[in-house]
Amino acid sequence: MSQKTQEPVITKVSDLATADARWVTLKKLDYVDQVGKSRSWEVATRKTTSKAGIDAVAMGNILLHPSKPASTMLVIQYRPPLDSYTVEWPAGLVDADETAEQAAVREFKEETGYECKVLSVSPPQAADPGMTNANMQMVMVEVQLKDGEPEPEQRLDDGEHIQRVVVPLAELYDRLVEYSKQDRMIVAAKLFHFAAGMNFMKTQKYF
Repeated sequence: MSQKTQEPVITKVSDLATADARWVTLKKLDYVDQVGKSRSWEVATRKTTSKAGIDAVAMGNILLHPSKPASTMLVIQYRPPLDSYTVEWPAGLVDADETAEQAAVREFKEETGYECKVLSVSPPQAADPGMTNANMQMVMVEVQLKDGEPEPEQRLDDGEHIQRVVVPLAELYDRLVEYSKQDRMIVAAKLFHFAAGMNFMKTQKYF
């Protein structure tokens, strides 16, 4: 990650014409609901998508080290829509000719510097169904580490400033709760849901 010289600051908020938007656009949907009533809905849609119809991937990841507990790598980056830093798993858009698996391996290498092995790929998932038709797939990947191995360099695009953080899986839920208490910091929903599920499995009494 490039050296930070200041905190990011939003200097202007303005309306954006659809023709000038590079990544997203806003649509109005007219539809008839389950009881025959005409309704409308506003939806944000992506202007880019892969041939497979998948917009993005997120990489749930397991880091295996010969002398340390199983861990996962989180990335922290400033997100202008929130004007906050988000704690996330590595993620990115799927290029037009890529599969979710290919995009996951590429994006993981770019954001973390590490090579990974794909373990599983989820079905397509809704990203935020009340606001957008954007979808994604969760790709679980594994990274084999070695003793004394230096941290590899990231391959970030211009404008990307991504901090890497390795957290033992056993501590993930508690660490995310602590992050959420910090000023100008928010945890991505898909990551927190995964950690909350792990924590629920350890603490629940239902099965």
